[in-house]
Amino acid sequence: MSLAKEARRFLRTTHSGILSTHSSKMVGYPFGSVTPFMLDHNAHPIMLISTIAEHTKNIIANPKVSLLAFAQAEDLQANSRLTLIGEAVQIHPAGQPLSDSDAINLRARYLRYFPQAVDYFEMHDFHFYRVHVKQARYIAGFGKMGWLDSATMDNEALTATPNLLASEETAIITHMNADHIHSLIAYCQYYHQLNATQVQMIGIDCDGFDVRVEEISETIDEHRKVTGQNTILRFEFDQPIHDALSARKALVRMSKIAFKKVE
Repeated sequence: MSLAKEARRFLRTTHSGILSTHSSKMVGYPFGSVTPFMLDHNAHPIMLISTIAEHTKNIIANPKVSLLAFAQAEDLQANSRLTLIGEAVQIHPAGQPLSDSDAINLRARYLRYFPQAVDYFEMHDFHFYRVHVKQARYIAGFGKMGWLDSATMDNEALTATPNLLASEETAIITHMNADHIHSLIAYCQYYHQLNATQVQMIGIDCDGFDVRVEEISETIDEHRKVTGQNTILRFEFDQPIHDALSARKALVRMSKIAFKKVE
């Protein structure tokens, strides 16, 4: 696997990071802050931030930022991390609103990843910002690292075929959560070795999909132990997809593998 593909796979497993901006208050100094983010269907980070936040003021004055995503682990230096360098741009600045469908899809996707943010949409000072990545520095582990430009990060999976997933994602997710919960549970068991009892698909993209696991049933020393969880599991496709039809084929193929192995 190329370093660029590995970097994008890693990025899709992270949902928070450290955003560094140019301080307006302390000119010449960087300002770091923790921020949640999701990815759009072009693998660009999307942040929902308030106009009163210090980093928002900094972005308005100077949009050049870096976003550090890292794996949650005790030894941070021994694990993967990715620094994205680019410009943060408000998605719908004043006078240029998103179309209704785009706004609805973006809001729905964000809330699937961050349901606790629902109240933010009742306020008028929160806006979506997208980080347009120019360069990235990926460290996969000791001795395995490198700089990547945006074209290398995008690769053919995002650019070779028109990607219809942004408009079809909600329908795919609704169908999977209504009619194929048993498949989602089987994916968790086979691909992550977790006996999940409450699952929900929350996102699907050209590279794979995400499932929120709210409860895990574990077997320890022949005694069943039910542990409450709220975590997001990542599943990768063998080949990139670009629409509902190719998504269905990939999901069916994974179901056949998972059910055969589970049985």
